[in-house]
Amino acid sequence: MKDKIRVTFLGTATSIGVPVIACDCDVCTSTDKKDKRFRASILIQIGEIAIVVDCGPDFRIQMIRENVQNLDAVIFTHEHRDHIAGLDDVRAFNYVLNKKIDIYGCKRVMEAVKIEFPYIFSETVRYFGAPQLTIHNIENKPFSLNGIDIIPIEVLHEKLPILGFRIGDFTYITDASFISEEEKEKIKGSKVIVLNALRNSKHVSHFSVAEAVAILEELKPDHAYLTHVSHFIGKHEDVNKKLPSFIELAYDSLVIEI
Repeated sequence: MKDKIRVTFLGTATSIGVPVIACDCDVCTSTDKKDKRFRASILIQIGEIAIVVDCGPDFRIQMIRENVQNLDAVIFTHEHRDHIAGLDDVRAFNYVLNKKIDIYGCKRVMEAVKIEFPYIFSETVRYFGAPQLTIHNIENKPFSLNGIDIIPIEVLHEKLPILGFRIGDFTYITDASFISEEEKEKIKGSKVIVLNALRNSKHVSHFSVAEAVAILEELKPDHAYLTHVSHFIGKHEDVNKKLPSFIELAYDSLVIEI
């Protein structure tokens, strides 16, 4: 890939964010800005192309905070609300850029999005000010987005198949609890991998820190980042000290280039 891949972590938290409402634990009351986390999402910029992976309930403030001026597409990993709830706010880009925004996801996810936002997609009750979107159904097969080649990686979120994505030497996976050997082959060779690590103890639908570290040690990227974390993981500074040298805890507004 000729152009560098610039990745901005828009959010690095699990579904309820950090701090958690009404929680007075050490993490939620921390004054370290790296312990303030919006719902998990990233912005990928390659040349003039801007892609967001997942737009959860914090999408609007994430765009404002990072001063994002362009958006070409949103790619969905899956249909849970912490990954789709901000879709309505995409309409601001319709107004400013005077164009439709492409959205990508598997057929099951797109059907769930239509149910969640009927006023966007219904031809009979469609609201005049609703977002202007173009749906692209994808499968677990490579596809091209504005000339950018993307390789989906199917993982399990407990029993729900969801997608991670590889672009060049960068791989992003969130909400995973299992990755098959076949799908790991797609990830191998990535220079940078982002992987979810919900908490220190085992969880039914997310990797724990130890499980995520074990997979990353197997895949051997040059560098790796943990995301989609909860307040149970501990303070950012404390967690980082315990991780292998090539792995670090991601935080909101972190920018990396590959």
